Amino acid sequence: MTDSASDSTSTTPFRCGYIAIVGRPNVGKSTLMNVLIGAKVSITSRKAQTTRHRITGIQTVPGAQFIYVDTPGFQTRHSNPLNKTLNKTVTNTLISSDVILYVIEAGTFGPADQQVLDQIPNDVPCILVINKSDRVKDKAVLLPFAQQIAAKHDFSAVVPVSAKLSFQLDNLQGEIKRLLPENQPVFGEDDITDRSEKFLASEIVREKLFRFVGDELPYTSTVLIEKFEQEGDLRRVFAAILVERDTHKSMVIGNKGARLKDISTQARLDMEKLFGGPVYLEIWVKVKSGWADNEAGLRAYGYE
Repeated sequence: MTDSASDSTSTTPFRCGYIAIVGRPNVGKSTLMNVLIGAKVSITSRKAQTTRHRITGIQTVPGAQFIYVDTPGFQTRHSNPLNKTLNKTVTNTLISSDVILYVIEAGTFGPADQQVLDQIPNDVPCILVINKSDRVKDKAVLLPFAQQIAAKHDFSAVVPVSAKLSFQLDNLQGEIKRLLPENQPVFGEDDITDRSEKFLASEIVREKLFRFVGDELPYTSTVLIEKFEQEGDLRRVFAAILVERDTHKSMVIGNKGARLKDISTQARLDMEKLFGGPVYLEIWVKVKSGWADNEAGLRAYGYE
C-alpha cells in the first residue's frame, strides 16, 4: 500500500466500507459495478441469473475506498438447491454490508422487485438506484415513479442513473461516500477485485457461453477451470463447460465446432484485456447432469 491510497487532509477522515448491490435479475447490477470501478470483473448477459457468486469490485480514490459486492439476482421463481444457495448469498451479503444499493429498472416495479426490497434490513443505509433511466422517453414520469418507490422504504438517497451511459454515477458515488464509515483502506490502491485470475477466467468463459448460446441453454450450465498455469506473461487456461445433456453439448459446440470457437476466441480476448498479457485457452464440453440438484454438487463447483 502506498501513501497515496490513504492520503487525506487532517480534517477529512478516510472512508472505507462494503457496498452490496442487490436487485432482481437483469436490472444491470453487474454492469453498474463494472462501470463504477472502471474494469470488467463481473460478467454481464441478457440472460437472467448470470451472476452466481459474490463478486467484489474495488475502487480507491483520494479519501475513500469503495468495496462493491455484486450479488446474484434474488431468485423468486424456483426453489431448487442452486437458487436457495444464491438467495443465501444475497441475504448474507446484505447483513454484513455498510451500505446497500437497491437497484431497480426505471419505470418497472413488480413482485420480484418487492421481494428483494423485503430482504433489506432496516438498520443498514440503503440507496435507491433507478437504473436504465435513459430508456424513459418521457422524463416527466420518472419523478413520480421515483417518489412512489421511495415511499416503500426509508432510503438514504434516491439516484436515477444509467450504468450503460455512465449517467449520474459521480452523484451516486458521492452519496455512497457520505454513508461509508470512517475506516482505513482494506485493499491496495491498485486492487480491483479480491477474486483470483482462475475464478475470473471461469466467469469470462461462462459469460461468452450464455452470450453465444443464449436462451437455448439451461442456466444450470457452468464452467470449471481444470488447469491454470502462468509462464512469464503467458497464461495457459484449460476449461470445461459442464452441461446437463448431450443435446446441450451439441448446442455449445455448434456446426463443425463454430460456436465453441467463437466462445473460445471472445473469452480469450477478454482474458488478455483483463490480465494484461497473452492467453492460451482450450475449452472442452462435458456432460455432467444433476450437479446443481444437491448441496454436495454445488460445493464441489465452488458455490458458497
